[in-house]
Amino acid sequence: MKLNAAQQEAVDTLAGPLLVLAGAGTGKTRVVTHRIARLIQSGIRPNRILAVTFTNKAADEMLHRASAMLKKRRRERPEISTFHSLCVRILRRGISHLGYPAQFAICDRGDQESIARAALREIKAPNSALRPGELLYRISRWKTVCVSPTQAAATAATDKEHLASAAFRRYQAALRAAGAVDFDDLLLLTDELFRRFPDVHQDEADRFDHLLVDEYQDTNAVQYRIVKALAGGHRNLCVVGDDDQSIYGWRGAEVRHILRFKRDWPEAKIVRLETNYRSTREILDWANRLIAFNHLRHDKALHAAARGEPPRVLQLQTETDEAEAVVADIAARIATEKRRPRDFAILCRTNEQPRAFEAELRRAEVPYVLLGGMSFFDRKEVRDVLAYLKLLANPRDEVSLLRVVNTPPRGLGPALVRRLLEAAVREGKPLWELLPVADRHVALTPAARTGIGRLRELLGSLAHRARTEPPARLARELIAEVGYYDELVRQYPNPEEQQARWASVEEVVNAIGAYERRAKKPLLAGFLRDVALSGTDEDRQKESKLKRDAVVLMTLHAAKGLEFPEVYMVGMEEGLLPHHRAAGEGGAGIEEERRLCYVGVTRAQRRLTLSLALTRLKWGKPRPTHPSRFLYELAGQADNPAYAVAMRGGEPKATKSRRPGKTSRGKRGRETG
Repeated sequence: MKLNAAQQEAVDTLAGPLLVLAGAGTGKTRVVTHRIARLIQSGIRPNRILAVTFTNKAADEMLHRASAMLKKRRRERPEISTFHSLCVRILRRGISHLGYPAQFAICDRGDQESIARAALREIKAPNSALRPGELLYRISRWKTVCVSPTQAAATAATDKEHLASAAFRRYQAALRAAGAVDFDDLLLLTDELFRRFPDVHQDEADRFDHLLVDEYQDTNAVQYRIVKALAGGHRNLCVVGDDDQSIYGWRGAEVRHILRFKRDWPEAKIVRLETNYRSTREILDWANRLIAFNHLRHDKALHAAARGEPPRVLQLQTETDEAEAVVADIAARIATEKRRPRDFAILCRTNEQPRAFEAELRRAEVPYVLLGGMSFFDRKEVRDVLAYLKLLANPRDEVSLLRVVNTPPRGLGPALVRRLLEAAVREGKPLWELLPVADRHVALTPAARTGIGRLRELLGSLAHRARTEPPARLARELIAEVGYYDELVRQYPNPEEQQARWASVEEVVNAIGAYERRAKKPLLAGFLRDVALSGTDEDRQKESKLKRDAVVLMTLHAAKGLEFPEVYMVGMEEGLLPHHRAAGEGGAGIEEERRLCYVGVTRAQRRLTLSLALTRLKWGKPRPTHPSRFLYELAGQADNPAYAVAMRGGEPKATKSRRPGKTSRGKRGRETG
């Protein structure tokens, strides 16, 4: 397949700064690999070419393709690697200037936690004030934005920040004393080496005559400075990326790097790749309309020759109806049109949304694989909550009891529980029956004695009610009474992880609420029976087959770089997409959410369906939703009065608004083209 005119221009521009704006599906990888081969064919020695990307998989593919294009085998190869691998090689050669041994160690998570724990002991910080995991989270955030221990101490505003900054100083000193670095240090120390030692910087920069950077829109501040340092002399820098697909701001990526490339390199040439080889014209029309609402972007628009059907919008009453409609549509197309399951992808904004679709896919016996995360039913917090619920239905469930007997902590450590189990075996009784007289068999602390009493009292009371009362209300009460939210806060210092895991707990209650609506006599035992029958994992005997030919269920973030013949983007509602957190971040947050939506739309090759629910469960109770503002932008309906409501965050009464375009009523929803 020949290169088009824009691709050829990018490949043939061999000198000076070059920005290749490679839109979705425009053949970015082909251009990068052709350009590497073209440089070698023009006389540049392969080992004088450095290409940097973000994943080992991308680096390996790039090297394989470039090597295959060359007509004869060469001993020398271009250096193609990730940023972190590049920095390891640089530091091996020069880190001694910073006082580290050349054979420095790179700490894994376990090593980091040990050092963090020692640092906290050194400053005599009580575990209740700052835990090792929370300290590591704060240190990583500081390092991502290039804040040193001294700067962290100078800007500390709270007692916890003062403790963390003091521990940060000792943590970093301990790493240095051990001749070790953590993952964040690989970038930071390379940057420091270049700044403090010009000769070392010059030696590293002189190793290469050409530098290519893939996915430039994903670079963070330190990576940006390293690129400038390496290319500043020869100025033969080619960066490839798409500002419209910059979706990793939450982990330090800065879209402004690709936006201001021309300012950083005034003589730069800009080549736009706008011919899309993936999607139909109708899909791209929607994508172009959407992304045009972003202000901070390079002006460009995708176009394609292929024609197809216009995207559809499905509006259903509940999230259960949404899952049923999407899965029924997929199952019907597989059955009647002989489509393969692997042709379909269901894209969600959050990690909690797949739960309803997993349940429906299982019920419809449609093979699927959850990409980019574990099964909803395999998550620790979900298994914890289900274990508590199983104990309400059957206190003799020893597996469930052992899972939660000390979650949250009740003074029943592993050694104590082991001795209790041994006593239960000797007595020939279930552990549950032994708990009331546990102090006859082991020495209990006051905390353990109190914890056992409260647990038995709570579960006994709720178990009696579970025989007659609706289960969603019992689940909400149980979760509150055991203090599970506080347990999540204790275990996970990252606030975003706390909220994500709490959302999974909430989704369990939502699942019970959905069960209550469809069951004639909803009881906890019935819900647990449904869960058991649906299973909590893919059939292990069919795992390989499912991965080869299965519907792909994933988040929008995980979908970047992939493509599918048919895509279903679900949960197109304010609060989900754009996510409610983005509203608090101002325009930049909404623009990143819009880019995320754009990424989802441009995954579709031939057919795109967007869906939303009029109501969504919140703690087991239906709450009204509002259509995402992006739906109106996609369909060219920004003059719709309902769009203004969406921009204000949505109002409950607005859920009755018509969706963009003409609609025709279905059994439980509407559809539009």
